Amino acid sequence: MEYETVQVRRRGGELRITLDRPEAMNAWNKQFGEDLRAAIEAAAADDEVRAVVITGAGRAFSSGADLKAGFDPTPSGRPDVHTALTERYHPIITGIRHMPKPVVAAVNGPAVGIGLSLALAADLVIARESAYFLLAFVNIGLVPDGGSSLFVPERVGLARATEMAMLGERIPARQALEWGLINRVAADEDFEAEVDALAERLASGPTRSYAGAKRQLNAWLYGRMDEQLALEADIQQQSAETGDFLEGVQAFLEKRPPAFGGR
Repeated sequence: MEYETVQVRRRGGELRITLDRPEAMNAWNKQFGEDLRAAIEAAAADDEVRAVVITGAGRAFSSGADLKAGFDPTPSGRPDVHTALTERYHPIITGIRHMPKPVVAAVNGPAVGIGLSLALAADLVIARESAYFLLAFVNIGLVPDGGSSLFVPERVGLARATEMAMLGERIPARQALEWGLINRVAADEDFEAEVDALAERLASGPTRSYAGAKRQLNAWLYGRMDEQLALEADIQQQSAETGDFLEGVQAFLEKRPPAFGGR
């Protein structure tokens, strides 16, 4: 299939999905959500695909939601974040977690907001040393979504998850590795070769064994994933209707610090 905002390339048993909005640092808009969902669903259904790698074109993995594109309005005129999450973005996250084959996030640059959620939905995360990770939602008056309120504490614990969610600070790749947020870090010049080697290993490995291990881990760690995603969507919609969110977006677009009023 041809997509507008993602590239899909087969090499043997590996399928490489490249997020392809480099001019927007691979930020998520409506078309991006539809394309990525279709690519994930096609990969899951193709028995010839034995491993999937998700990476980004250009200098970013993904900068999160495209605030310049905005969201469709609710009947009251507020941004309809809930529909975007439940109809487009959540199926991507759950599709990765339920896919009966290993998924690698090859984080070539910043992974921010739902871009971070996407990376952490993968089974293994390898990052370029110059990359960083950021739960940026709080910086525009929102809350973690895309499963990050589930994936982050499962990987790093409550204390560090709270710090990431409430302070909204960058976590460099080496620190992310030390915290257990990701699996591997590669020097910038070695990154592509290490991603290729890992993908080849997984694509030639015991696919059903990987799928079985994934089912076990999902059952133990993410048995309430659907309920948590639904909660995220509800709270995110409430957040999107606040004055602080409007101020956060306006400040972002004007490239100035936000002046939150707590309402």
